[in-house]
Amino acid sequence: MTLVRTVAIAAAFAFACASAAPLERPIPPEQLRNGSTFTSEANRKLQADDFENPGMLWVERGAKLWSEPAGKSGKSCASCHDEAGKSLKGAAAHYPRVDPPSARLVNLSDRINLCRERHQQALPYALESDELLAMSAFVTNQSRGVPMNVTIDAHNARDFERGRSRFYRRMGQMNLSCAHCHDRNWDRTLLFEKISQGQPTGFPTYRQEWQTLGSLQRRLRACYSGLRAQMPPYGARELVELELFLAWRANGLPIEAPGVRR
Repeated sequence: MTLVRTVAIAAAFAFACASAAPLERPIPPEQLRNGSTFTSEANRKLQADDFENPGMLWVERGAKLWSEPAGKSGKSCASCHDEAGKSLKGAAAHYPRVDPPSARLVNLSDRINLCRERHQQALPYALESDELLAMSAFVTNQSRGVPMNVTIDAHNARDFERGRSRFYRRMGQMNLSCAHCHDRNWDRTLLFEKISQGQPTGFPTYRQEWQTLGSLQRRLRACYSGLRAQMPPYGARELVELELFLAWRANGLPIEAPGVRR
């Protein structure tokens, strides 16, 4: 066993021991709020109506992709998982999580692409493509109403700590951190909009400014741009680590994807 691996395991073990007591969240559980509560009444109604919510177009497309055979195996997602409403209910509430074969932290989009490569022998969908967004929206929608439930343990402790550190790190020309907006100033008005708590439970989300559905990573990259900071590419490890911290921070909030925002 290499020295680096030994140190990594020791650090993870130390974190696991230190985490025997519950981690304290910056926003008390009784004050947690989904992103939709910070939007206009018109947006909330649009999100709540499955016939009007534009994000449901991607869910429908995802349902079609779910049943289509793909790759050299000739299998569809349904070939392994059968009825998504039963097999995937609650699954999205546990992501990002560590993929055991690769020991790598993955988000839900990564998981979909890993299934395509390993079980369907198909090429992965391009990041932020309509196909990947549709499958992500379909899978996440199976967990709508299920509370987020991400566990931090020895397997993902280092990823979590890096994500947490990044959330509180000042960056860019604005010299601000995520926490300046989403921990300290949520519910205050900025540019005619309420600042949300930055909870990830509505993603993928249809944003009217985008005129399309987008992933949480797209929204995070927009925040980097707003801070005038160097924007990580889609799929960057630092974005997935930040997603993990945000997911843990939202534990207990119900999933509401696909969300609708201005």
